[in-house]
Amino acid sequence: MSRAPATTTLAALAAALALAGCAGPEPRRPTAAEAAGAALPAAAFPDAGGPGATEAAALPWAQAFQGARLQRLIPLALANNRDLRVAAANIESARATAAARDADLWPTVNAGLSGSRMPNASGGITSSYQAGLQVTAYELDLFGRLRHLGSAAAAQLLAAEANRQAVRNALVAAVATAEVALQADEALLRITRDTLASREQSLGLIRQRFEGGVASELDLRAGESALQAARVALAQVQRQRALDQNALVLLLGTAPPADLPAPTGLLADFEPLAELPAGLPAEVLARRPDIRQAEAQLAAADANIGAARAAFFPRITLTGNYGTTSSQLDQLFKNSVWSFAPSLIQPLFDAGRNRANLDAARAQRDAATAQYERAIQSAFRDVADALAGRATLAEQRSAQAALVDAESRRLSLAQERYRAGIASSLDVLDAQRSLFTAQQALVQVQSLRAQNLVAVYRVLGGG
Repeated sequence: MSRAPATTTLAALAAALALAGCAGPEPRRPTAAEAAGAALPAAAFPDAGGPGATEAAALPWAQAFQGARLQRLIPLALANNRDLRVAAANIESARATAAARDADLWPTVNAGLSGSRMPNASGGITSSYQAGLQVTAYELDLFGRLRHLGSAAAAQLLAAEANRQAVRNALVAAVATAEVALQADEALLRITRDTLASREQSLGLIRQRFEGGVASELDLRAGESALQAARVALAQVQRQRALDQNALVLLLGTAPPADLPAPTGLLADFEPLAELPAGLPAEVLARRPDIRQAEAQLAAADANIGAARAAFFPRITLTGNYGTTSSQLDQLFKNSVWSFAPSLIQPLFDAGRNRANLDAARAQRDAATAQYERAIQSAFRDVADALAGRATLAEQRSAQAALVDAESRRLSLAQERYRAGIASSLDVLDAQRSLFTAQQALVQVQSLRAQNLVAVYRVLGGG
């Protein structure tokens, strides 16, 4: 009598091993380091420059951005931005899921109290009362299914934490970039107002000469056209400033403080960062939270494969209870009873469900590997693009500043010649237009230079 159950158990285990073997050997995947090495397009960043004093990852934003406005705007954004709140809530959700998966490794013990009364065949009432502790369908994780699910949940928690850091870094950089845009708008407003005042003076002088018969109507109409063009430019800049202000408010998640200093428009001084060393690609990628997020998601996909493979093995569950029972409520705790019921369930035919789940988990792992490699390549491009801008924008700004100086001297000469009567008003208007265009271009390149410094700080893992 004792050999039959043992023989049945051995047969069931043999069948389980045979069916699990149908899952096939797990192909070796490259490690995260190997995937990173295969995805890197080069061993060093182009235009990386020489070594610097402080790496971006070691420079907190409070030290990186010294502007009085940013010192107040960035904390507001970190406290109120809704995208950051969503990322934080996702962390709590992932943490709760990981805790739930860890709890699956332990039995659930319930306390129960029940009673029933029903008529019997003799015409009386039969009473039954029960009280005790119950353990229902506790799974013995002999083949690691629950452990793999717990590992996947833990990896997703790490991915959520890395995503929050990535959102935080992007938010800091976005606020700094929005501040640069507002500073540029303020500079353009000042230039445009100065240009408008200059053209109003020029038009007044041309009108006097026209009324005196010295200037032609063509000169008068050209002056009026230049004045209206300046008014058009002023309206455009005012509209753009309002749009940039709205964008900043969205990033902050609240209205700026009433006592916040107004933008100065001194973009030549708004370069909050020094030249930061780029470092080696592998070092930079190790610091970027988006890469850590992709790596954690890859680990979660690997763990899901382990859980899918474990589904081919038997699932052993335990159910038991211990308590008391009685037909009289006042004698409920005098008679103890217990039961213990283990069960083993081995899938024999599931129409290919387990195989399909395993194939899906492997495909998801392959997709996570490709996404990890793509994240590395995208990060490399981000850094390379930012460094390329750093290498050229400083030269462009210097050249544009020299052009503004040249156009300013040209305008002064044209005005002197016009007052002396040896040049026409068209020469003055042309010089004014050229100077205005050069000044606008200088503000734009200064803005691009400041935004590039912020971008270099972000892509190198700063913050």
